Amino acid sequence: MAGPVLHAGLKQRHLTMIAIGGVIGAGLFVGSGAVMNKTGPGAFLTYALTGAIIILVMRMLGEMAAANPSTGSFADYARRAIGNWAGFSVAWF
Repeated sequence: MAGPVLHAGLKQRHLTMIAIGGVIGAGLFVGSGAVMNKTGPGAFLTYALTGAIIILVMRMLGEMAAANPSTGSFADYARRAIGNWAGFSVAWF
């Protein structure tokens, strides 16, 4: 019994996503290289610290989504965890 047949080929949306990823990746490496050239190792430490904070925030959001599933956005989690002002602030931005 044969499974589904896969066809080789890329659609326009696939090419667009590949192009966007390439531009973002190249811009990130060139831009961060230029910053590190001017500022030295402090820029690397800043990037590392920012990356660690982003990873922690994403893990926290994952835990909140697992504990309290909601059809709302991140603003709903901010409102539940911190208060109405935080939900409004997150939704505004």
